[in-house]
Amino acid sequence: MLDIRFVRENPDAVKENIKKKFQDSKLSLVDEVIELDAQSRAAQQEADKLRADRNRISKEIGALMAQGKKDEAEAAKAQVKQFGDRLAELEVKEGELAEKVRKIMMTIPNIIDPTVPVGKDDSENVELERFGEPVTPDFEIPYHTDIMEKLGGIDLDAARKVAGNGFYYLMGDIARLHSAVTSYARDFMIDKGFTYCIPPFMIRSGVVTGVMSFAEMDAMMYKIEGEDLYLIGTSEHSMIGKYIDTIVDEATLPHTLTSYSPCFRKEKGAHGIEERGVYRIHQFEKQEMIVISKPEESMEWFHKMWRYTVELFRSMDVPVRTIECCSGDLADLKVKSYDVEAWSPRQQKYFEVGSCSNLGDAQARRLGIRVKGEGGKKYFAHTLNNTVAAPPRMLIALLENNLNEDGSIRIPKALQPYMGGKTLIEVKK
Repeated sequence: MLDIRFVRENPDAVKENIKKKFQDSKLSLVDEVIELDAQSRAAQQEADKLRADRNRISKEIGALMAQGKKDEAEAAKAQVKQFGDRLAELEVKEGELAEKVRKIMMTIPNIIDPTVPVGKDDSENVELERFGEPVTPDFEIPYHTDIMEKLGGIDLDAARKVAGNGFYYLMGDIARLHSAVTSYARDFMIDKGFTYCIPPFMIRSGVVTGVMSFAEMDAMMYKIEGEDLYLIGTSEHSMIGKYIDTIVDEATLPHTLTSYSPCFRKEKGAHGIEERGVYRIHQFEKQEMIVISKPEESMEWFHKMWRYTVELFRSMDVPVRTIECCSGDLADLKVKSYDVEAWSPRQQKYFEVGSCSNLGDAQARRLGIRVKGEGGKKYFAHTLNNTVAAPPRMLIALLENNLNEDGSIRIPKALQPYMGGKTLIEVKK
């Protein structure tokens, strides 16, 4: 969420940013919110004057009564009552105007970084760099669920009967490989100096609306019926939420946390062959990282964070590339975002396995996350998040890039200690 003062003082810049995001339907909101803000400030000024006058006259009433000027005192009392009635009206008006301003400000997109390429949608995202040589074996690579089934590692039919489409049972060595990935990713981030955390897996609506847009919330979140609780779609939500309404000492920054959690998503609109299996599902597990930083350090952390994901994948010999999201593909809260994509030998293309985002002070402004700097000066922190590893998609990358012709799977050296020293997952006879 932008600062209303910034919108008031830079309406043309805000409109230009909206155009870069191809959201022209929101252009009228800029003038609308500026007018509402002017009405709100006028109401506040009138209310402040009335309170001052009411306090002054209230003090005079006692003196008038002491002087025997009863009629003047009664007139003063009547005036105080009029002021009180008008104040009550203004307080209601202020509340209504503040809510209208807040709703619009939650819809106006964040100002994107000047380096973000302008484009309408993800088809105009820009490849930045590749890491590792994509390899395609000279034998056919089956679909990932077929690979898992031959290894006795997945049961989709039972999951459909128990929970419906979009769920799975992982079994045996595949389930163990899944856990090995999360454990390795956890230790990898701890070695980078991040503090390990297991957060709440449900959050209140105040946190939800603080960390994402209304459109994202509707498309992603499962609500707990009858309670002010939502299942998290990623642990970033509860990790950033940990700082809601707090003042952080500048000397303690940056705060670097890595978290494990299950995640739950509606995944509206999921369709097609690549949505089968474990690519796009309602429940999965994830290792995440977040950073709370000073504004001047957030871009440095942004570049560190996505490189950590690249390093993790390369340590398991999975080729990856980094894609910069163009303006039209950026979520409204984001300043800049990179996707990390892994090579799929079966599809002969890369697919998304992680996303790194710098949100500037947008989340911090929504959630009230402030920093106390030198001289007691307070300002909003910058927040960043990045996927370390989401094992269902990472499993696909691992299986396809480590498949042998006989259907067995080579276990990358980095994961072998987490697999009891095993070097191979063999086909079930």
